[in-house]
Formats: sequence, structure tokens, C-alpha cells
Amino acid sequence: MTQFSIHQEKFDIQGMSCASCVARIEKVVKKLPGVAEASVNLATETAMIQFNPELVTPEVIAQTISKAGYEATLQLAEATKDSESDDKFKKERLNLLIAALLTIPLILPMIFDLMLPGYFQLALATPIQFYFGARFYISAWKSIRALSGNMDLLVAIGTSAAFGLSLYNLFVHNHHHELYFESSAVIITLVLFGKYLESRAKYQTTSAIRALQKLRPEIAHVKRGDTFIDIPSDRVKLSDRVLIKPGETIPVDGIILEGETSVDESLITGESLPVLKGTGDAVTGGSLNGEGAVIVETKAVGAQTVLAKIIRYVEDAQAKKPAIQKLVDKVSAVFVPTVLFVAMLVTLGWGLSDGNWQIAIIRGVAVLVIACPCALGLATPTSLLVGTGNAARVGILIRDADALETVHKATTIAFDKTGTLTEGKPELQRYESILPEADFLRIAAALQAGSEHPLAKAVIQKAREKNIVYHLADKVKTIPGGGLSGSVDGTLYTLASSLYLKSHNLPHESGSAEAWQKEGFTSSLLVTEDGVLGALGFQDQIKPESRAAIKALHDLHMNVILISGDHEISVKNLAKELGISGYHARATPEDKARIIQNARQANEITIMVGDGINDAPALAAADVGMAMGGGTDVAMQTAGITLMNSNPLLIADAIDISKRTYAKIKQNLFWAFFYNVIGIPLAAFGFLSPMLAGAAMALSSVSVVGNSLLLKRWRPRRV
Repeated sequence: MTQFSIHQEKFDIQGMSCASCVARIEKVVKKLPGVAEASVNLATETAMIQFNPELVTPEVIAQTISKAGYEATLQLAEATKDSESDDKFKKERLNLLIAALLTIPLILPMIFDLMLPGYFQLALATPIQFYFGARFYISAWKSIRALSGNMDLLVAIGTSAAFGLSLYNLFVHNHHHELYFESSAVIITLVLFGKYLESRAKYQTTSAIRALQKLRPEIAHVKRGDTFIDIPSDRVKLSDRVLIKPGETIPVDGIILEGETSVDESLITGESLPVLKGTGDAVTGGSLNGEGAVIVETKAVGAQTVLAKIIRYVEDAQAKKPAIQKLVDKVSAVFVPTVLFVAMLVTLGWGLSDGNWQIAIIRGVAVLVIACPCALGLATPTSLLVGTGNAARVGILIRDADALETVHKATTIAFDKTGTLTEGKPELQRYESILPEADFLRIAAALQAGSEHPLAKAVIQKAREKNIVYHLADKVKTIPGGGLSGSVDGTLYTLASSLYLKSHNLPHESGSAEAWQKEGFTSSLLVTEDGVLGALGFQDQIKPESRAAIKALHDLHMNVILISGDHEISVKNLAKELGISGYHARATPEDKARIIQNARQANEITIMVGDGINDAPALAAADVGMAMGGGTDVAMQTAGITLMNSNPLLIADAIDISKRTYAKIKQNLFWAFFYNVIGIPLAAFGFLSPMLAGAAMALSSVSVVGNSLLLKRWRPRRV
């Protein structure tokens, strides 16, 4: 079977006005052959589209969206977009100001019980209707041509009805006192005002992403020959040596070759305290260098840098839709046709009942205006934008909307031990062997030289302290959750837990290892087929924040369990010290995944927290996986949420921001529906004039976006 690669591209969309536009674009794009997924975001005016490039091209996708009545282009550079946004705001502000100046003379006489001459009203209302309101006619025509409906269609029909009725009364009946020019003018001006406020507010909702994008400096000091020259940071290549001066922002991901300094990583990880860095330590682009000058060898550039991945993950999460938004989109798809039908019934009902067709038309207009569904389209995406952006500021990287929607409902949270609740930096504190010390450590280090496991690093560190020279073993084979095997000087060795050795009928008896385990040490044995050569005892320290983190989760009424590959006594002691009632020891990666699956089968909504390769199956099996900062790429790729630093208090913060974001979504949807449920009957029965309907419609969108922006006040518990 032939396998096709799926590409993902982001498009900028112009011309959307409400949730109906979102549903329309997604519908036409998904019909294209080769399109796997299409997700349109009204708040950011973008579309994230996954497609098979062998079956469809970005150009065809853009053309299809254009035929549906909108403008689509592959996304521009952010600097260009920011500039375009500024120009757009200035133009919208100017149009709004002129429209307001023309509208004020139309409504002031009403306040003072005066009446302007009809032709003067016409002169003021015409430019508002056909110049400043042209955007509604253009969008409405595209909507009709595409056999769909949107907010602009409702505004165009409503204001045209009021304007046309006024023209009829003025020129046919010469009635200067039954004119409704002020209604059409006020509606258009209020809609423009609402759109302007929406644009400003939506721009604020994406402030977190823009702040991340601006972290990377424009210039890097790169070594060329014997000197350092300044070049654009996006031209730095792998292995380039970059000088970072005191107080500068670090432009690349790399390893320090020379110098010592402290680095402020707060904007990347959310960790407020500067971290001391020296030769051999990794630094992340976007961090702020402290008091020392350092030379860094570049290890990642472009899309592979940590900062680029963070931005991409957050943007992807903001582009994807939670289940609740998919339901709203289905409702919105039939909303505009339904409103048109209701407005027609209202007009016919009033006209036929009392014969006053002018009043009937005005009440139909009020229904059309109050029912514009723009607030529905903004309710969910604006909350997601602010929630995920705010979380990213403090080091909580939410990678998809489903994780955000699920985590607040979680009832059970499972922890791996090493690197999550403990420091993840165990030390080799005890060892004994029948071999000479140097030979024993040399063999153990040779087996562990290619591993990133915390126990392997502890062995290598001890060998370096003893100045023991070692080389990578041959035919090294990793034993998931067990250890390693490999050949050193022609002899096959296995370095593994006693449980694994016993299960594979290898030598496993060691009185020292058993005694150390009773004291809470983690032990491994070095063996050959002939017998046990030695034992190693490791001990890890509990993170200072772990106790507070577990208490915070208990306060949230979470069932907390500990799942570890370590031996029974070590796991039991840690669980007891942290107040965790349930634990599982000697768990292989498969065991961890099975424990999570069993919890889910018992109708528990589960979170798995881990940081290693052996945690990946459990992270994938859980309803939501959380990978701790500093963990492996495999764990971070598998998890729905990544915590950019290793502070376990972030876990409760992640649950908290999820709860608050989801609460905002529900509040926004309530208000969006409330305006329509209350407003449409009021307009239909004549209690709302078209002007008041326009004001209420504009207020609904602004209140939804404003409510979402309140999330920016959220702060993590540890702060």
C-alpha cells in the first residue's frame, strides 16, 4: 500500500465576518481531494490545512477559498503581518471616525425632538450606506454567489431595507417624517465600531505569541576566521560559534564552549530565577544572558530550535478546535438561513396582521441585525488564544485544544518517579565488585556511554571523577525498563535490575544490592553468564516542590498514583513521604501503559506525567499526557501538554488554566446565545428598534472578546 505524506500549511483569510464564514470555508476545503483536515480560526483570521501535496496544491486550496467568497494567501512573515495589522487598524479607525461624524447629525435632532430635511438626511446617509457600508455589500454578494449566508448578508439586507424604505417614502410619498435613514446609518456605524473593537481585542489575544516571536534577536555575533562578525540571526548555521555578550538575548540553541554566566530563561520556561551556566551546558535561543560573555556552538537552527517549536506548538493548539467549538460551527452553518426565514416571517406577520408594512419591514430589519452570529464565532477561539498564550508565558505548552478541554475534567493523575517528583539526577553513591574498581567502573561506563538515562549519567559522572578512560561498548542493546547489554573487550556484559536478570534466568543474587534496596537505594547488577560481577547503588533526591505539588493536586480532589520501574521499597518510601496512597513498583513501559488503560476502563479521566522514553507508551495511553521540562524529545512529542521546566507545581497550574479557559468558553457561548435568544423575540415584537439591535449586536461581540481577555490576569499558583 502506497504511503502519502501529509503537509500542513497556514493560510491568512480575509473577508470572514462570523461563525458561518468559518463553517463555509471548512466545508468547501474539505471537499477537495487530498485534504485531510481544515481548521479555520475566526479570531486569528487563519486556516490550518493538512493535505496530500500529490493530490492538491496550496494554490488550488487558495483558489477554492476565493471562489467561496474570501481571500486566502499562504501566511506571510510575522513582521509583515504586524505591519499590515497596524495599517488595518488605522484605516478602520479613520472610517469609523468619518462615519460617526456623518451619523451624529442624523440622531441629534431625534434627541431634541427636531427633524432634519429629508434630502439633508439622504445626503448624510448615502456615503455611510454605500461607501463605508460597501464591505457588507461585497461580502454579502460573495456569500450569495457561494450559496451561503454570513453576518454581512444580514447587515446588508437589513440596512438596505431601512434605506430603501426611506427612499420610497421620500420620493414617492414625499413624507419627510417617516424616514429611517438614521437607522441604517447607526447600524452600519455601530457594526464598524464593533469590528474595530473586535480587531483591537483580537490583536491583544495573540500578544503572547508575538512576544515569543520577538524573543529572538535580529543580529548574532558569529566567528569567521579569527574574528566575530555581525550577521542576521536567521543565517546562523549548525556548528557556527556565536559570541553572546553580557545582557544580550541568546540567538541560537547550543552548547557553551567558553565562559561562564547566568541565564534568565523565564520567557521560555517560566522559571523566574537565573540559571548558572558553564562549559558544556546547553543554552536556549530567546533566553537572556547575564553578566558573563560566552561562546556557544550552535546545535539547532530555524524550525528545530526550542523557541520555534514552542511557537509552532502553541499556534497549532490555537488553530485546532475542541469538541465544543465543532458543535457551535454546526449550529452556525444553519443559523443565517434560519434568521433570514424568521425575519421574513416577522415581516409578513406584522404586515398582514395590521397592514402597516413600514413597521413590519423595520421589525424584520431589527431581527436581521440583532441575530448576527459573530459573537458565536469568537466565543471559543478567543478564549483558547488567551488561555494557551498565557500558559506559554509561564512554561506550560499546551499542544492541542483537546488536551486543554480534557485536562480540567481529569480525576486521576499518575506520576513517573525519576525526573518528575525527584530531581532526576541520581548519584552513584555505593558500589562493590569482585573486579578492581577501575575495571568495574570502566565496563559499566562503556555500557552506559551512549545512554541518556539518569542512572547512566550517574555512572559516567563517577568514572570521570575517578579519571577512568572508557570507550563505547560494542553491540549495545537497550532493555526498556531493565538496563543495557553490550560487549567490552570481547566479553558480553549485562547491566540491569535484579528483577530483569531473574526473569531472563541470568545471575541475579547480591546481598549488598538487597540491603541497599531496603535503605531506599535503586540498584543495578553487572553480570556475565558466569555470575554477578558487582552491584551499583543509586539515590535520587526529592524535588523541593514535590510535596506542595501533590498537596495542590489533592486540594483539586485528584486521585494521585505513583508508577515507577524502581524497586518496591524505594517507590513505597517516596509515596509515603509525599502522601501518595497508590503506587506501582517494578513497572515496565508496557505495565505503565496497561495501568493507565485500566484506569480509563474504570471511567477515570487520566493524566500521565513523565519525562523519559520509557514513559512514552503511558503518555500516549492517557487521556492527557504531560511531559516534564528537560525530558526526552520522544516524551515531549507524545504528550499533549509539555511543562517547559521541571517544577511539578506547574501541573496544578496547567489544570487550573484549563479550568479557567474552559469556563470562559462556556461563559462566552452563554452570552452569545443569550443575546440572540433574548434579542430576536424582543426585535420581532417591536421592543427593539434597528438602532438598539445594532448596538446590542456590536456589544455582544465586544463583551465576548473582552471576557476572554480577562484570562490575561491569570497567574500561576507558585507566583
